[in-house]
Amino acid sequence: MTQLPATNPVQPAKVSDPRIRDRLKLVGFIGTYVPRKCGIATFTADLLHAVAAEAPSTRVIAVASNDVPDGYDYPPEVQFEIAQQRLADYRKAAEYLNVNEYDAVCVQHEFGIYGGTEGEHLVKLLGELRMPKIATLHTLLREPTPEQRRVLCSLAEVCDRLVVMSEMGRRFLEEIYRIPSDSILVIPHGVPDTPFLDTNFYKDKFGVSGKKVILTFGLLSPNKGIEVMLRALPRIVERHPDVVYVVLGATHPHIRRTQGEAYRLRLQQLARSQGVDKHVIFRDQFVALSQLCEYLGAADVYCTPYLNVAQITSGTLSYAMATGNAIVSTPYWHAEEMLQDGRGRLVPFNDSAALATEITDLLSDEDERLAIRRRAYDFTRSHTWKEVARRYLDLFVECRDHRRVEERPAYQTRTLRTLATVLPELKFDHLKRLTDDVGILQHATYSVPNRDHGYCTDDNARALLVTSLAQRHVPAVPQLQDLSGTYLSYLLHAFNPKTGMFRNFMGYDRCWMEAAGSEDSHARAVWALGETVIGAAEDIESRLATALLHKALPAVERFESPRAVSHALLGVNAFLRISPNDEVAQRQLEKMGDRLYQRYQQNASADWPWIEDELTYSNGAIAHALLAVGESLGRSSMREAGLESLDWLVTLQTEDGRYVPIGNQGWYRRGGERARFDQQPIEAASMIPACVEAYRVTGEHRWLGEAQRCFRWFTGENHHDLPMYDETTGACCDGLSADGLNQNRGAESTLAWLYSLIFMHALQSEGTLGWSKVEAEEAEAVAEDNDGRGAAHCV
Repeated sequence: MTQLPATNPVQPAKVSDPRIRDRLKLVGFIGTYVPRKCGIATFTADLLHAVAAEAPSTRVIAVASNDVPDGYDYPPEVQFEIAQQRLADYRKAAEYLNVNEYDAVCVQHEFGIYGGTEGEHLVKLLGELRMPKIATLHTLLREPTPEQRRVLCSLAEVCDRLVVMSEMGRRFLEEIYRIPSDSILVIPHGVPDTPFLDTNFYKDKFGVSGKKVILTFGLLSPNKGIEVMLRALPRIVERHPDVVYVVLGATHPHIRRTQGEAYRLRLQQLARSQGVDKHVIFRDQFVALSQLCEYLGAADVYCTPYLNVAQITSGTLSYAMATGNAIVSTPYWHAEEMLQDGRGRLVPFNDSAALATEITDLLSDEDERLAIRRRAYDFTRSHTWKEVARRYLDLFVECRDHRRVEERPAYQTRTLRTLATVLPELKFDHLKRLTDDVGILQHATYSVPNRDHGYCTDDNARALLVTSLAQRHVPAVPQLQDLSGTYLSYLLHAFNPKTGMFRNFMGYDRCWMEAAGSEDSHARAVWALGETVIGAAEDIESRLATALLHKALPAVERFESPRAVSHALLGVNAFLRISPNDEVAQRQLEKMGDRLYQRYQQNASADWPWIEDELTYSNGAIAHALLAVGESLGRSSMREAGLESLDWLVTLQTEDGRYVPIGNQGWYRRGGERARFDQQPIEAASMIPACVEAYRVTGEHRWLGEAQRCFRWFTGENHHDLPMYDETTGACCDGLSADGLNQNRGAESTLAWLYSLIFMHALQSEGTLGWSKVEAEEAEAVAEDNDGRGAAHCV
């Protein structure tokens, strides 16, 4: 972190003359933004508008982080949008801010609203900015995970100052994260400047005239503790039969997306069962600031019955105090600090009896209630947005003026040589086109689904794998959950309990064409089910995948095909990441892994380090399984076999710096000539995860370069210099022949492309795929020194 001269850690250096603030020409704010329904979005907008009002000659803009593919209908101050999981967007945002020479950037930090591991993409963006950077921290954890600690400390390193909204936040940064005190500033959560009114002023407007009103406000989610208040309500009603409890706020968008309105319906049922339904009002709406202040003004008691202590900032609590509410709250961190000195009352967590006692007492004692209201209101006069904006502006000026010129190197735009990977956008249009209510059709004539060949378990398993991975790594894509449900349903129907195997081929007439499918189709189903257990959007799908996986495992013991065994191993290995104590799966992993490795030992030689006498299809999957399972079981010899075979595959399939997969018109038999065509997408799709697994096992960056070399086969670095995919639909050509592209776009090829692209997006999202060509070339030089053969460089 850039260190500034020591100042009071709580108060910024005062810049009393507003004209000095107006010397700021451009200020940018990064965060979520309205109309997105989240507290950070509201805070960012409120702070931006307050700063604009206090510094009229300063141009203020927002860079908004999107959690949905199409973004939002933003107001004009939003000048740039970032797709949350797309690393390339963060780099473009940095370029935009640098080129326009902003005086300062203020970022709103919250875990979960930025891409990468614990939001690491944001750190990458800030690290490329040349102007002063101030981060406002909305969440601080007393017991962070190692990744959360690393990311927050990295954020501190690249920022000029960190702003927290409470003294406890400052202590956390100093004592838990070891951030220097002179890098931390406490600026309270901003609040509207409203008059101190009698609570009866707005009651007529909301239809509660003559009632005693208890209010809870905020996006509805299970951690709010509304059920605790509902259980307290019967005792309150006993003493105050004229009381009503208003629950104001829409269901949190992420809760609604995954659970619908189940939580709200449970609360309504609880109110009925408690016999207080005529005393409860649910307002399912996201209210504007003016209307919120009116609701708060109508409340006799404001209640925040949150269920745990870990909330360092609460905007709703701050707003309630600013409008002069008498507050009863559980002792989460922000409430404990804000409600000191008689500014409110605290009750233990999950204690309905204590909550009822305190609220009843306040409703019975108007003088005490008025005194608490006045103390809370007076305390927050220095927290109004006008005052908060001035403090931020003073901080921006201070940081800018203390930035030494030599600390800001001349801005240099990225050239192609230093530019990191830019990935195509994920498109699922063709996948949807190939899918009907049964499953995904096998083939297409050009881009038109061909019904003659019907369906197969092979492709529906691949489709389930792709949609499960997509839901895990690129969430919020519409219809993915419905699609994965269709493919899982196909597998459920395909499993034949009489044979213990999945049937494979089904005609378009929905009739099975066999009692048991191939080893390959069965094993691909096992692989897809293992990944679905991890990636399913709903727990019920995860449980179904688990049950089906267990039914399918016994048959795998009889398999002879090394590819089938490898795919099954990848599925079981994935499953054990989330169910490490599953003894059946663990035994299967050990037995199948040992069998695969023994077969490799029996067949491999120095000049042919391979498990069979012929290279055919999905070769990378075998090396991938040896690597991954060897790592999971702690078998170094198995890992080395995987690395040795993968290294050989890479060497064999690299010509003139390009990936050239084995062709399927003759394959490559030991001692014979390798076939050059037709090259198929499935080959590249099997090599990419194998190379990434090699990187994770060895830490050698050259393997990331090899993964990207294979990926570039799709994007045009191939024999004909033609892209294999359709950027508008997400379709992929079925192969590369000597004459050009096979223009049919069936399920296998399209799914191979989507799988590869999702895999690369996931790497980029977690920060693994952040290399530039310069960095890769340095690794290549190291590889040349080590073994005389250069590694690939990254795009």
